[in-house]
Amino acid sequence: MAATLPDLGAVQPLDRPVWSALTTRQAALALGDARAVRMQADHGAFAAAADGSAENLAALVALAAPGGSLFLVETGRVLPPPGLTVRRAAECVQMWAPRLTPAPSEVGSVPGLAIVPLAAADAPEMLALATLTEPGPFFASTHRLGDFVGVKHRGRLVAMAGERLKLPGHTEVSGVCTHPDHRGKGYAGALMRVVAAGILARGEVPVLHAYASNGSAIALYEKLGFVTRRMMVMTVLAR
Repeated sequence: MAATLPDLGAVQPLDRPVWSALTTRQAALALGDARAVRMQADHGAFAAAADGSAENLAALVALAAPGGSLFLVETGRVLPPPGLTVRRAAECVQMWAPRLTPAPSEVGSVPGLAIVPLAAADAPEMLALATLTEPGPFFASTHRLGDFVGVKHRGRLVAMAGERLKLPGHTEVSGVCTHPDHRGKGYAGALMRVVAAGILARGEVPVLHAYASNGSAIALYEKLGFVTRRMMVMTVLAR
């Protein structure tokens, strides 16, 4: 574990996105203390220890509910501390977009496309869509982590994208998903562009994480202007 959790003074905030978010801009959503933190369970399962010391790893273990999981996003593979096991580990690319590519072609290719802001009233549909499509960890209150936008067809939500981790100078684009019956219409790209443009307008840089094996998604992100910053590993630890 210690090899994947370097001295905090030696890394950039994006190298430890969960720790950076939950100890700064999203500290109000964090459980734990200076040794380890996790996101409130109804918002997500992301967690991080301050470093690889035995004391801090024990604090991380204590934040995992019996039968529950913790999602860690670090620069390398995480060895499970006593009390936790690895449920899954996957390489990811961390991408960012200091600027977007010129005017979107995907919006013009969707006749009558209307992108709408999503609100608390849309939460049940957002959770249902995320549960169906599995864009990443999505819980009952994940929609409260930032701004979300969507596309509705005959009054039903069929695609969405929004914000998740927020750390100094950066906000993560996440929750990007489209109902299987409505894929191939350019919705994901159009929604991501709106979310990323909103982040840039606030003077921040949009970032995202994608499984390294998901070549089609990465190609879409590159088309929008995202470039790979570095490789990361998402490790799911279970108690």
